[in-house]
Amino acid sequence: MRQKRKPNDGATLEQGVLACWPAHYSMPDLAIPSLVDSNGKVKKRWNSSLWVGFLFVLAGFLSYPFFARFPITRDFPWANFLLFGVGGILLLVGLVRAFGKPQSYRGKIVGPILAVLSVVVFGFFSYLIFYELRQLPSSTGAPRLGEKAPTFTLPDQDNNQVSLADLLSAPASSASTAKANAVLLIFYRGFW
Repeated sequence: MRQKRKPNDGATLEQGVLACWPAHYSMPDLAIPSLVDSNGKVKKRWNSSLWVGFLFVLAGFLSYPFFARFPITRDFPWANFLLFGVGGILLLVGLVRAFGKPQSYRGKIVGPILAVLSVVVFGFFSYLIFYELRQLPSSTGAPRLGEKAPTFTLPDQDNNQVSLADLLSAPASSASTAKANAVLLIFYRGFW
């Protein structure tokens, strides 16, 4: 027959389990080593959400050179922001655990420190992406719309030198003898 459960009067977890256990079973050495220490107090668990979240934030910051190689993530770093978002959610879960259940989870000191560091890293990344990388030098010497292009000689995709004068003096097509009166220039951005 089960014993009636008494209100918690400082009993350990082991004593609480024994009080609810049927009397005809003998369990003299019941202990849960991962939850109870030698003094009978509940051990605090490692708050892994904080650390994993911070690692995701660092991965979001440090992986930008890797993701910048691909055209789909070069112009807008959505993959980095996805890593920042996952890291932020995990940090928030870890902070809720640390402050909501301080008797069960660690992290009341380390959690806010990691959260502040993550916000600083995210802020610095956003500053670099949205401000610093957009600061292009002024193009005062560049030709305006409708102006004649200056003469130039540049390498093409096969590394052959091509000049504007050669393009304008060449026939418009192989069947025609008329000269071209316009040139369309396409600049490839390449990998950087």
